[in-house]
Amino acid sequence: MREDVLNEEGEIIEEAPFVYEACSNNEFVKGIANAKLDFYNEKNPSKKMALVIFDDALAHLLRLTRTINASAGSAMLVGVGGSGKTSLTKLSASICHHNFFQISLTKSYNLTSMFDDIKNLYDMAGPKGGSVCFLMTDAEVKSEAFLEAINSMLATGEIPGLLGKEDKDLIPVQIKNVYMKEVGQKGEDPAPSVLWNFFLNRVKDNLHMVLAFSPVNAKFRERAQKFPTVFSGCAIDWFLPWPEEALISVSTKFLSEIEIDCSKTTKEQLTIHMGKVHKMVDNVCGEYFQQMRRYVYVTPKSYLSFIQAYHELYSSKYKAIDKQEQNINSGLHKLAEATEDVEAMKIVLREENAMLDVATEATNKLLKELDEKNKKADIKAEEVNAVTVACEAKRENIELERDQANIELQIALPYLRKAEGAVKSIKPADIAEIKLMKTPNNLVKIIFDCV
Repeated sequence: MREDVLNEEGEIIEEAPFVYEACSNNEFVKGIANAKLDFYNEKNPSKKMALVIFDDALAHLLRLTRTINASAGSAMLVGVGGSGKTSLTKLSASICHHNFFQISLTKSYNLTSMFDDIKNLYDMAGPKGGSVCFLMTDAEVKSEAFLEAINSMLATGEIPGLLGKEDKDLIPVQIKNVYMKEVGQKGEDPAPSVLWNFFLNRVKDNLHMVLAFSPVNAKFRERAQKFPTVFSGCAIDWFLPWPEEALISVSTKFLSEIEIDCSKTTKEQLTIHMGKVHKMVDNVCGEYFQQMRRYVYVTPKSYLSFIQAYHELYSSKYKAIDKQEQNINSGLHKLAEATEDVEAMKIVLREENAMLDVATEATNKLLKELDEKNKKADIKAEEVNAVTVACEAKRENIELERDQANIELQIALPYLRKAEGAVKSIKPADIAEIKLMKTPNNLVKIIFDCV
């Protein structure tokens, strides 16, 4: 309940002492737990935990914190997957200011890799005196040899084959100063065996093992028989199915972070409905086992997946509906614009119709005038045709007369040339002779003679 002393940068200067004190109610303690959770999320932004501290979770948190805060305190958390065992362990380690460690499981990870990790933890918990919280889950037990090593560690603090001869010679030298400071007497030169036992006890006190197992695992019973210290050396905390109130608290927490287009009352009813649905499915699974003798497990992790699936489905459907709404609004907007354009076009059309009527009237008038002119032109054309016919007739007559004249011309031309020859043959003496004639008869006689 007491707070740590922090500097301006939020770093711990002095850790708060753990003192058992009375508190007013669960809500007060829950507020402190939520504050610790916020502090953890601030310090670990890449590993934030969306943890809901309801009453049962608070009870497990208090048990776990009290267990690992005690010397040589180790715990076994037994519950189905998704109960919050891992998250509560991380939060408890943060509250107790322990160094948290969890195996990073890979394909190549084996017992040797685990021994290397435990050596580092031994060094941290022994000579350095730091408190360590070592979490191991069902999924990280790659080999039963892992649990055999943990069994030995919980029983004696020593794991066969972990430390070689060089390590056993070096550790007493490293731990001697610590021993002399805490339990030794001035001038005393402790034996290596005493220092070794001091090292092991110090490791057992500071290295806190937390095992997160599932009771539905087929190997759970076998492990209890094969590794008794794993079970007897740990405080067992059973994570029972979440009650309906816890389910509602969880759905309220997660749905409060989701923007849902509904009233506050409807959203509250939705959170209650989700909790009741999960509880109903859990009850049906029990009935299914009674009738069919087959297990079907609905875990808290299933409930969290249910909430996540609802969030994803709601988001996708809401976005689809929102897009349809935008499309409809866009279509309505375009229809409204089209209506306005149609009204504007109607005005323009009326003006164009008026202009068209004027143009039609002018066109009709022009067509009437053209019709009259065409009629006159037709009459003129008929007259022209008549004149043309008459001219053609005259042309034919003229051509006939011309041909006749040409014939006569051809006949007269010899006479013309003969006359021209006669004219050319007249001499001045002939002209003088004519002038002397007194009567025309004599002249005619001379002409005929010439001809």
